[in-house]
Amino acid sequence: MINLFNTQIESLSIHRVGNKSRNEAIFLSETPGTINDEIAPLLKEYFFKPFREKEENYYQFAHDVDLEYNDMYNFANEIFANPSNVHEVSKKITKHLFEQSNHPHIKNGEVYVTYLTHLTIDNNPVDAIGIFKSELKADFLQFEENTSNLDMILQQGVNLSKLDKGCIIFNYKKEEGYKILTVDSNRYDARYWLEHFLSVDAFEDENFMTKKYLKFVQDFAKEVVLPAEDKKEEVMFMNRSVNYFAKNDEFEEENFINEVIDNPDIQMEFKNYKTDRGEKYSIEDVSSFPIANNAVTDARKKIKNVINLDTNVQIKLDFINPESAEKFIEKGWDEEKQMYYYLVYFNKEQKQ
Repeated sequence: MINLFNTQIESLSIHRVGNKSRNEAIFLSETPGTINDEIAPLLKEYFFKPFREKEENYYQFAHDVDLEYNDMYNFANEIFANPSNVHEVSKKITKHLFEQSNHPHIKNGEVYVTYLTHLTIDNNPVDAIGIFKSELKADFLQFEENTSNLDMILQQGVNLSKLDKGCIIFNYKKEEGYKILTVDSNRYDARYWLEHFLSVDAFEDENFMTKKYLKFVQDFAKEVVLPAEDKKEEVMFMNRSVNYFAKNDEFEEENFINEVIDNPDIQMEFKNYKTDRGEKYSIEDVSSFPIANNAVTDARKKIKNVINLDTNVQIKLDFINPESAEKFIEKGWDEEKQMYYYLVYFNKEQKQ
């Protein structure tokens, strides 16, 4: 978890990169930019809003041979070792980004390199480096008074309501390649920002493992439990799965299987599914890990607990009291109507 509420922008360097394939230039500012009290809160909202709104999927600098060959990792080391040198290193970062700007679809734009203080990540106070890029320009009107009229002047500028690209490099977990958050609103070349510029891999912490395993379980429910049983059993299987994650601090695969899956045949299908598909979810060799509560909360919000019937009827199952669906809903077949039915038991209707 991160907290950016008290974050301060200690320094700001602004440069511009063009597209090399279109022979566009690079412009490096000689000195850092200035931030006054009027623009500081606007910049903070512009830079940080996307990170508050998106899921916290962390990355880390990586290299096939060794981290010391990752340019951005070395630039981050330089800055964290001597924050007063951030402007000079920001020029190296911008040059590095310019070298990756070869694809014809890559847009030119301004690059902002900032040194940030008073952040927290995983309840640890840290400093960080923010690297942001604005690409798309918006039209806006300015008005100028003459002696008798207001004249309209059409201008272009950066829309502060939407950041195009950005990353925050936390001074945390240096040995693993730092913990990094990144956003990319204009994914015209998905490899440009993440792979070519930052050179990062997913940070495989408890948050990563919890999300990946729950996604694996959700796909198993859809592809195996639903065809073998029915929609009710798929929904209840996911409910039991999420409840297991919610009430435990550690995930143990055998305990999970025995507690969540009653049917021995489905238990065997689950193990086979993991053998066949585990690599896709990066869980092929995983049987235990710490559970991240925030990842469970996010997953619960996305899991659908509604059975949609072709008769325009919906049955919503309660994930807070899952035993209700087990006890009070039965599925059957009506020979006369040649239709399935759900039988729902209740004492009285609840008032809204």
